[in-house]
Amino acid sequence: MATEKHFKYVVLGGGVSGGYAAREFVKQGVQPGELAIISKEAVAPYERPALSKAYLFPQNPARLPGFHVCVGSGGERLLPEWYSEKGIELILSTEIVKADLASKTLTSAAGATFTYEILLIATGSSVIKLSDFGTPGADSNNILYLREVDDADKLYAAIQAKKGGKAVVVGGGYIGLELSAVLKMNNLDVTMVFPEPWCMPRLFTAEIAAFYESYYTNKGVKIVKGTVAVGFDADANGDVTAVKLKDGSVLEADIVVVGVGGRPLTTLFKGQVAEEKGGIKTDASFETSVPGVYAVGDVATFPMKIYNDVRRVEHVDHSRKSAEQAVKAIKGKEAGEAVAEYDYLPYFYSRSFDLSWQFYGDNVGETVLFGDSDPSSAKPKFGSYWINDGKVLGAFLEGGSPDENSAIAKVAKAQPAVGSLEELKKEGLQFASKI
Repeated sequence: MATEKHFKYVVLGGGVSGGYAAREFVKQGVQPGELAIISKEAVAPYERPALSKAYLFPQNPARLPGFHVCVGSGGERLLPEWYSEKGIELILSTEIVKADLASKTLTSAAGATFTYEILLIATGSSVIKLSDFGTPGADSNNILYLREVDDADKLYAAIQAKKGGKAVVVGGGYIGLELSAVLKMNNLDVTMVFPEPWCMPRLFTAEIAAFYESYYTNKGVKIVKGTVAVGFDADANGDVTAVKLKDGSVLEADIVVVGVGGRPLTTLFKGQVAEEKGGIKTDASFETSVPGVYAVGDVATFPMKIYNDVRRVEHVDHSRKSAEQAVKAIKGKEAGEAVAEYDYLPYFYSRSFDLSWQFYGDNVGETVLFGDSDPSSAKPKFGSYWINDGKVLGAFLEGGSPDENSAIAKVAKAQPAVGSLEELKKEGLQFASKI
């Protein structure tokens, strides 16, 4: 007989949002037995960004339990025991295959059912695979993706097995840039391939991208732009040996890592909740069109107050903050107290090699580049402002100190008016420190 369990609150998803939601529930006051976190992963919630960075380092790589939430934001580390001590049921290795919002019932692949009063959807994204497009040979061995700790273990094992071999990274976004760096640090021969004219095209200007591409080239990473992988060759064991590109060229490969984006996991709720911009539509409290059902992180399309617009944001900072906001709203509603509305300033960052950048705000309008963007400098430090309708809306900084990073965040938040772009370029970081 399949089991049925009832909880007052169910968080569906054990990623970053799930972990931060659990912490906020405890902070707000939750009774033992009221809350369950259901996760398809086998481990308690952890800080996912570690997987593309420290997890793969050649020396002293990070391992669980070292990076469980909430260490990534300087918070307490929530070990599996923490959940049981707080009376939270952590239901791991459990994939939910059906969600019926009308009857408030979730059903697992194993046939277990879970009922709830309040549901927090924190399902995150799934990785887009080349096999989804029917790319020939895409299911060969050693064609790897990175989303969960299991994926990182496979990649780590492949790096050890193919020491000094050839790696091809497909994709020029976050994952592509971070993994190309870490593969190079592991002494592999690395080639990056992406279709766009420059890396990180959704955020970087051509000038910003030129710095990173030159820096990577100086580190020995080869970059092939403007083409895509159209097929893979494999040997008799099914191990990948080469990547075939659309431009007709062929790259030898012992390992292929694909980072071509993710898809928000909303399929379970299709036709049951309002959707917008590829996500589940929510209000400023992250409540969906179905009362008592909330959605946070990658899957939520929410009102972004600062731009008077609705947006969906795929980044760890928003995963954390939206989860906390939703729980505050849930508990506030119960207590009949108003909760301050979510006022999010978009924030993105990345680290690779000795580089570290941060971006705040909105990347629209004209841009000015300032500072030292020479990739061969010992300590390059440069940035960019985005100016729209005479106001600074976005700010980017490479190599900034914590104070300098806070200064550019303040600029993006304050949206100061700016006279001449020439002046702004000359002032550079000084402009930010005056805000």
